[in-house]
Amino acid sequence: MALDVSDFRANPNETILFAAGVVGRSKARLKVFLEIYRGKARFKTVSEIARATKLSNLRVLQEAGKLAGNHIVAKDKVDGETAYKKDATLSHHRDRILSIVAKPSSAKKYPTKQRPHTTHKTSVTVRVRAATAKPKAVTIDDVASFSLVKRVKHPIAGMRLHNMPEKDIKTALKRIIGESHDFKDWGGERNDLFTNKFRVGSRRIAAAFALKGRATQGTLTPKKMGSNGDQIGRLFLSAAEAFFVVYHSKIDESIYEQMKAYALGRSLNGNSVYFGIIDGDDLNRLYQAYRGHFR
Repeated sequence: MALDVSDFRANPNETILFAAGVVGRSKARLKVFLEIYRGKARFKTVSEIARATKLSNLRVLQEAGKLAGNHIVAKDKVDGETAYKKDATLSHHRDRILSIVAKPSSAKKYPTKQRPHTTHKTSVTVRVRAATAKPKAVTIDDVASFSLVKRVKHPIAGMRLHNMPEKDIKTALKRIIGESHDFKDWGGERNDLFTNKFRVGSRRIAAAFALKGRATQGTLTPKKMGSNGDQIGRLFLSAAEAFFVVYHSKIDESIYEQMKAYALGRSLNGNSVYFGIIDGDDLNRLYQAYRGHFR
C-alpha cells in the first residue's frame, strides 16, 4: 500500500525507509529517481529524463510510474507529454534515501513505530550480500598527476587567484595532467575538462572537471553551479571515474555533500568512483608547485 508522504512529520523514518524500498535495487529506477531529484523543483518530461539517463521512453514511463504510484514523485502533463517532479519534502532527505538504497542493512538504525529501538541488547548475526564499491573522496595530495604539490605544505598567505580567467585554470590543469586536446565550452556541456590521462596512485583513469573562474565570486554554492544549479548533476553524467569541482575561493560544504550523493549513485553499478574539490587554498598550492604551467 502506498504511503502518503504528506504525513511525513508523523512518520518521518517510515516515509524515508518506504521511499528507499520503492527505489530498491533497480539500476534503471535509481537513474530515473536521481534525474527527477536533480536540480530545481520542476516537472521533467519523459523524453528529457530518457535523454539524461539513456533509457528508453517506455522504460522511463515504467520506472517513473512506480515512483509516482507510491507518491515518491508527482506526475502531470507538460505540453501534452507525461512529466514528473520531485516531492518537496522528500527532496530534503534524498541523501538518506540513497544511503539506504546503497546499504539496505543501514535501515535498521532508524527507529519506527513498527520497529522502535529499545534499551535491550540482542546479539544477532546478519549475513548480507557483499556491498558494492563505495565512492572515495580524494584531495590533490592523493592524486599522482599532482604529485609535486606535496612539496608545498601551505598556500601562500594573502595570495588569491580570484582574478584568474577560467580558461587559464583549464589550460594549466591540462598541462599538469598531460592532456593536449582542446575542449570548447558550450551551453549544455557535461564538464569543462575531460581527460583519460588522469592518474590516481598507479592507475590511469578518466576524469571530469567542473571549473569556476573569476566570473564567479564569493563562496561557491550549488545555485552558482550553472544557470539551473544543475552543473554537478551534469558533471556526473560524464563517462569518467573521477570528478572534481575547481574554484579559486571557498567551496561550501553543500557542494561536497551533493557530489557525494551523485558519487554514491554512480558507484551502485560496482565501479570505482573518486570525487573531490579543489578550493582556493589547493589551487594556490597547485600554482606554487606548477607555476610554469600557469600563464
